[in-house]
Amino acid sequence: MNIRADDSLPNDAHGRRNSGLGQSLSPVLRRVNADQLGPITWFRTDWQRSGASTGQAIWTSEDGTESEVVIKIPVSEREFRWLRRLQDAPRPLPVPRLFASGDTLEHYHLGWVIIEHLPYGPIGARWHDDHLERITLAAARFQGAASIHPVDRALKHEDWQTLLKRSREVARGRDLMAVTRWRKALKTASKHLDQLVETWRGRTPVGWIHGDLHLANGMSREAGDAAPVVLIDLAEVRPGHWIEDAIYLERLHWARPERLKGRNPVKLLASARRQLGLEIGDDHPRFADIRRILLAACVPAFLRTEGVPTYVKAALEQLEDGLHRIH
Repeated sequence: MNIRADDSLPNDAHGRRNSGLGQSLSPVLRRVNADQLGPITWFRTDWQRSGASTGQAIWTSEDGTESEVVIKIPVSEREFRWLRRLQDAPRPLPVPRLFASGDTLEHYHLGWVIIEHLPYGPIGARWHDDHLERITLAAARFQGAASIHPVDRALKHEDWQTLLKRSREVARGRDLMAVTRWRKALKTASKHLDQLVETWRGRTPVGWIHGDLHLANGMSREAGDAAPVVLIDLAEVRPGHWIEDAIYLERLHWARPERLKGRNPVKLLASARRQLGLEIGDDHPRFADIRRILLAACVPAFLRTEGVPTYVKAALEQLEDGLHRIH
């Protein structure tokens, strides 16, 4: 299935896709969904990053029940597929409930979904000490629900050699703080890189991961700090080891360790997976260290975009600590 925006969709004066796409397609969406979809109000959230149009409306089910819904158009093929796949997951659903969807809209070739409105969140809008437990449990529920679907595509293979080479080139300049430590750590990482990459590429277990696990992608159906989290934005779902979701979440807090208060997202996600009877793998602490090393070693390569001093400093500490633990 190839979901894309049709070339005939309206563009602005500069040839870019019109930001009013949703507004222009409102009549079509309502026709396609008969009398079930009410008038649509289009909006853009503060945390929205994609180019999709997002709208809100009332959905009337066949029994007359009314529900607040959100319309997204267009959606990627991956998000479209996983929203559909996970509708049969154990309740409460780890993703939004899907009311309607399609990969065409009359003569337009694009994906669209109508999902439940999640009234609370994102949980990242304000910090609470339970956020890490809640989102790692949500990730475990997502991974468990997705695990019934066979992994039918290859693992993502980053070009670690090229990235590390770029980091070492940056470290030869004067833009890095603690540049001597960086040079030493990157030299050590380069010396062991082939072994690290070989071990990483043999990681198990491999299953479906969310791929973009952070607090802005966590919503809730209920009020309260203990309410179950629902994961949104499924455009990055891919095969991987479950620790990739955990390290992604952890890395976002490298520069704010006080928020973690000694809690480790890898351990939290491992615990949540055990509660659900999911496989952990005997060597996951080593895989976690290798993932930290590889990601931290690449930070100088992205200095222009990830060059916040506190984050760069924290990445260096992660790199040094990781290298010390595995050797």
